[in-house]
Amino acid sequence: MWGRILRAWRGRWSLGRGYASGAAEAPRREKPPWRVLFFGTDSFAAETLLALQAAREAKSGRLVDRLEVVTLHSQLPKGLPVKSCAEQLKLPIHFWPDVGLCDHFDVGVVASFGRLLSEDLILKFPYGVLNVHPSCLPRWRGPAPIIHTVLHGDTVTGVTIMQIRPKRFDVGPIIKQETFAVPPCCSAKELESMLSKLGASMLISVLKNLPESLRNKTEQPKEGATFAPKASIAMSCIQWEEQTPEQILRMHRALGAMMPLQTLWMGTTVKLLDFVEVEALNDHNDRLAAENGTVPGSVFYHKQLQTLVIRCKEGWVGVKAVVLKKKLTAADFYNGYLHPWFQQNSKMTPGTCRFQTLKLAPAKRSRQGTQLHARNT
Repeated sequence: MWGRILRAWRGRWSLGRGYASGAAEAPRREKPPWRVLFFGTDSFAAETLLALQAAREAKSGRLVDRLEVVTLHSQLPKGLPVKSCAEQLKLPIHFWPDVGLCDHFDVGVVASFGRLLSEDLILKFPYGVLNVHPSCLPRWRGPAPIIHTVLHGDTVTGVTIMQIRPKRFDVGPIIKQETFAVPPCCSAKELESMLSKLGASMLISVLKNLPESLRNKTEQPKEGATFAPKASIAMSCIQWEEQTPEQILRMHRALGAMMPLQTLWMGTTVKLLDFVEVEALNDHNDRLAAENGTVPGSVFYHKQLQTLVIRCKEGWVGVKAVVLKKKLTAADFYNGYLHPWFQQNSKMTPGTCRFQTLKLAPAKRSRQGTQLHARNT
């Protein structure tokens, strides 16, 4: 008798979460449709929720039977994207840490949730909790994988469907993983949209044969792990002496949709908008720099392009607009701050009429992983 009990326990251990099941209240179904409790917050997660709802409404081959949503409270007027999506779909909504009565679900699904799930909670799901993570784990574990993919100039990324383990983010076994070529000059927001569709499709593929998918899961490689900390305001500060044009443009593509890049102008914080490449002007500008002893942060106005051209490490970068008290075009900024009349009549000492690095203390790493685009898990 005890031998049969032990064999049954071991079967649950290998098929489900990787440890004993505490979900006696919810007998495990052997095939679809599944009862799913979804955890998510942002637009990336909303795409996964839409896919689950479509699988629930399918006229034949239905993969999802019951679907409820757990999300976070938000000060936004309409709430987070997942909340708005769930309301439109008329799905039951719970606000973390309230997860409702989750003893009657087969599997949990997480996408961009940003909170660690306790072991007790994970144990309530006979098939454990799956996570849709937008990177090829173990690269870019943590809350902001898409931002760091763009920030570091990765040419290939992907999506991983993994199984959550308690206490640590993004260390569980891989159930399914696909690579994705990052388009040139792609922003984090654009890449998020692409990966959200890929991730939703991959999750549905896993749910079609969940028991077999879990039996074939593999542990993550021990080599190649990198961490993607949440985006902080300090990350948006341009270091003119240390960063190349390519690095600054990648910063803009990674962070610009959430927070404009920042610098100092005559002691005042300035936000820079609408960055452009100025490779065609490099020869002209480098000659100009040599003639005038230009240092990083020096800025010139290119009238034909209506662009501010700013010196940085090993080159130049263009900016079409700035925010200095109010939004100004490049022409407005030139007329107000770069025109020869201003330079002659300014009381500022020579050399200070240039952009300078704004230094902010980096945010402390949070174990919760809360952030602008909170990526879990």
